[in-house]
Formats: sequence, structure tokens, C-alpha cells
Amino acid sequence: MSTSAGTDSTRDRIVVAATAEFARHGIAGARIERIAKTAKTSKERLYAHFRGKEELYATVVAREMALVAEATRLDVTDLPGYAGRVHDYFTTHPDRLRLMNWGRLELADAPPDPDDPIQATVLHKTEQLREAQKAGHLDPAWDPVDILMFVNQLAMSWAGQTDLLPTDEKRRTSFLTARREAIVTAVQRLFPASTA
Repeated sequence: MSTSAGTDSTRDRIVVAATAEFARHGIAGARIERIAKTAKTSKERLYAHFRGKEELYATVVAREMALVAEATRLDVTDLPGYAGRVHDYFTTHPDRLRLMNWGRLELADAPPDPDDPIQATVLHKTEQLREAQKAGHLDPAWDPVDILMFVNQLAMSWAGQTDLLPTDEKRRTSFLTARREAIVTAVQRLFPASTA
């Protein structure tokens, strides 16, 4: 790699600081000054790596999508298991769901971006589901985009409901375990795991 370790470290610190800032304040509410201060760098150094907030947010989202994909691993023959992993990831990291929701809210009226990592992920996963249908793993009567939407919405249903969760840690863990079981059961009934 041609860049120095110091440069990589500065960029990494900026991305980590920006992730927290965007999750907490959204795109419009995020402040470059706070990101730079948290990253222990200057605004000028930040702008040497990123042209502005929008580019920085796009970098953060692309990184987050890669982390989500790695942690949840879509297995087209076991959508109930995938749903359980998505539930686990976002209930453990509700700030990451909040980060993506800010983008949906604030960029809803923006023109379509062909490089949008969320759109790219959706297209890739729907293609995987379409291939699974052709291979006999999933009911071909469903549109693959509906399968993905239903499974993800069920899986993330409790991640955004932190105000409804028990405050006691032990009760919270037990409650989320029961919710996970319900989610996996619901997805199993809709899209049973396949051994075909």
C-alpha cells in the first residue's frame, strides 16, 4: 500500500468519528468541527481526505454495509437463520440502524445515486434470491425484492424499538431472545429453510 500508516490512521479515525456523529445527529445535524475534534485532527486534514459531509457519509454507509453483510451473511437456503443474525446485529448495534435511517430520511428526495451502497446491496441480494428460486430453494411465486424486504423488516422490527425494551439488563436479554425466536419462526413459516 502506498499511503503511510499515519495517513491511514487519520482517515480511519475520521470515519469512526463520523460514524458516531452521523448516528447521533444525522447528516444535516452532523458537524465537521466535532468530527475533526473527535478524530483528533483538523478540519483541513479532514477535507484532505473527504470533499464534504456527503462524501464522508457515503464512505461511512459503504463501510457499515460491508460490516452488516459480514456479520449477517445472507444464506438463501436458510432465511430464518439470516433473519436471526440480522436481529442480533441491529439489537446489539442500534446506532448503526439509526445511522441508516437518518440517510433514508434526509436523502429521500435526493436524485438516485448509481453508486449508493444500500441500493447495490439490495440488487446483489435480490439476485441471489432469484438464483435460489431457480435452484428450487425458494418459492418462485414471490418477487425476490419482497422476500428481502419482508425478511429484513421482520428481522429489524425490535432494533428500532429501544423505548419498548425492558431497562433491566437481564430482563432485556430474555425479552430479546424471545423476540428473536418469534422472528425466526415467522420467517420459517414464510420462507422455510431449504435442503433442496
